[in-house]
Amino acid sequence: MTATDADLNEHEADLAADGVDWDLETLVGGAGIAGVDDHLSVADKLTETLAADRGKVASFDAEALDAHMRRQAALHDLLGRAGSYASLRFAVDTADPSVGALMQRVQERSTTIGTQLLFFDLEWSALPDEQVEALLADPLLEWCAHHLRSVRRYRDHLLTEPEEKILTEKAATGRSAWSRLFSELTSAITVDLPDLDADGGTRTTKLEGALSLLADPDRDTRRTAAEAVTAALAPGLRTRAFAFNTLLHDKSIDDRLRSYPTWLTSRNLSNEATDESVEALVASVKDRYDIAQRWYRLKARILGIDRLADYDRMSSVADSEARIGWSAATELVLDSYRSFSPDMADIAERFFAEKWIDAPVRDAKRPGAFCAYTVPSHHPYVMLNWTGRRRDVLTLAHELGHGLHAYLAREQGVFHQGTPLTLAETASVFGETVTFGKLLDATSDPNERLALLAESIEGAIATVFRQTAMNQFEAAVHSARRDEGELSVERFGELWAATQADMLGDSVEITEGYRTWWSYIPHFIGTPGYVYAYAYGQLLALSVYARYQEQGGDFVPRYMHLLSSGGSMPPEALGRIVGCDLADPGFWGAGLDIVQGQLDAAETAAHEAGRLT
Repeated sequence: MTATDADLNEHEADLAADGVDWDLETLVGGAGIAGVDDHLSVADKLTETLAADRGKVASFDAEALDAHMRRQAALHDLLGRAGSYASLRFAVDTADPSVGALMQRVQERSTTIGTQLLFFDLEWSALPDEQVEALLADPLLEWCAHHLRSVRRYRDHLLTEPEEKILTEKAATGRSAWSRLFSELTSAITVDLPDLDADGGTRTTKLEGALSLLADPDRDTRRTAAEAVTAALAPGLRTRAFAFNTLLHDKSIDDRLRSYPTWLTSRNLSNEATDESVEALVASVKDRYDIAQRWYRLKARILGIDRLADYDRMSSVADSEARIGWSAATELVLDSYRSFSPDMADIAERFFAEKWIDAPVRDAKRPGAFCAYTVPSHHPYVMLNWTGRRRDVLTLAHELGHGLHAYLAREQGVFHQGTPLTLAETASVFGETVTFGKLLDATSDPNERLALLAESIEGAIATVFRQTAMNQFEAAVHSARRDEGELSVERFGELWAATQADMLGDSVEITEGYRTWWSYIPHFIGTPGYVYAYAYGQLLALSVYARYQEQGGDFVPRYMHLLSSGGSMPPEALGRIVGCDLADPGFWGAGLDIVQGQLDAAETAAHEAGRLT
C-alpha cells in the first residue's frame, strides 16, 4: 500500500468515524454479563431489606425515611448500571440474540423487584399533606424532597397494590415487548439505492444513510432516496402498524384504569406540566405555522423550484456539501463549547478521550442519536449515526449538551439528576446553538452563510413546528384508535398526511410515498406524548440563549447553576435561575419571535447571495 493509499484510507475512516466506539465495561466493573448478574444479585438482597418496611411508611420519622430513601438510591444505582449496560449494548447491536436476551433478563428482574416495592409509593401517596410537609421540612431530606413531592402527583391515578403489581408484571410481556419488537424491526430496515459506480447496480445502506441523502443538493438524488426509503418501509409496514395499534390500545386501557382524562395527561404529569399549559404551547405553535410555510416558499425560490416536495424540505441550499470528518467535527464542537465556558469544554473533551461516544453507522445499530444518563455514580454516554454531514456536527453538539447536563447534575443523585422532558432539551439545543454561532461567525462567504442560516431555520422548524405536527398526529391516532378500533395502514397514512398538511399548507407537496413515513419513528412507540417536549425545549433554549447574548459572560454562572440543579426543583423554579418565567402565557410567543427573526435573517442572506430574483 502506498502512502497515498494509506492517507486515503485514513481519510475515509475519519469521515465514517471508524473506531469511535464506547466502553461500557466500566458500568459493571469490567465483568461484562457476569457483572450484570452480580449487580442484580445484590439488588435482590437490598430489595428484601426495603420490602421489610411494608406497612411502616406512615410511622416514619425523618431519620427512618432518609434511611429508606438512601437504600432506594443504592438500588436505583445497581439496576441503573445493569440496565444501562444491557440497553446500550442492544442499541448498537439489535440483531445479536444474546444481547436481546440479556436486556430482557434485566427488564424481567427489574420488574420483579419493582413489584415488591410498589407499596412505598402507595403508602407515601396516602399520607396527609400536613404529615408529608412536616417530614420534608427536615433538612435531612432535602436531597430527595422534590422527588418525594413529585411521587404524590400521581395519587389520584394509583390503583390498589395487587392491581399495580399485575400491571407492572405484565408490562414486560406487554408494552415493553412490543416496543422492543418495533426497535428490532426498524433497526433491520435496509435501503437499496442506485450505485453510481456500478452499471445499473444497487448498493444497500441503513435507513439513516438513506435519510441523510435528503439533504443532498441534487434533486434527483433526493427523489430517488425518498422513493427507496418508501420501498424499504413497505415490507414490514403492516407488522409495525400492528405493533403501534397494540401499544395505542394498551395505553388506552392504562389511561382508563387510572382515570386519566386525556391520552396526554400522564405524560404531562411526568413533565410536571399542566394539560392547559401544554395546550397553550401547542396552540401557540400552530398559530404560527405560517413561519414554516413562509420558509418553504422562500426555499423553493432559492432552489428554483415552483413548489417543494416533501423530499425537498431538508435539501441543502448550497451548490454542494463537503463531508466533515470526525476529527474536524470534534475540534469544532469543543472550540464552540470552550468559547462559552472552558470548564464545559474540559468536561466535553472527556467524552471523546475516554470512550463515552459510539458514532459509526453499523448494521443492526438502532437509528437516530441519543444521550444515556446512566446513573450519577457513573458517566453518561452519547450514541450517534455519523454520516459526515454538517447536520451531524450539530447533532453531536446537541447530544453532547445532554451529556454535559447529565454530568453536571450528577451531584443531585439518582432522584434529582434528570429533569422533566420539557426541560431536558435546554442544554442540548443551547449547545447546538452555540456551535452554530461559531460556524456562522467563521463564515464570510454569502452563499455559505445562507447555507448555515438555512440549516438553523430548518432545525428550528423541525424541532418546533414539525414536532408539534407530530404531536397532533399522535393525538389523532390515539383518539382514532379509541373511537374507531384498530387502525389500518391507510388510516395511519391519512392521519399522518393530514397533520403534516396542517403545518405545511400549500407550501410543500406531500407525495403518496411519504404517507408511510410515520412507521419508523421510535418516539411514538417507546415514549408516547414525548415529542412536544422538543418544541418546549427549543423555545426555552432559544430564550435562554438570547439572555446569554444580552448578558455575555455574566450569564455563564447562572446557566451552569441551571444545569447543575438537574431536576431538584419544579420547572418554573429552574426557569427562574436563568430569568425565564415559564408561567407567562407570552413566553412561547417570545420564543417563536426569535425563530421568525432567524427567518428574516435568512431571507436577507438569500438576497445578499444573489439567490433571489
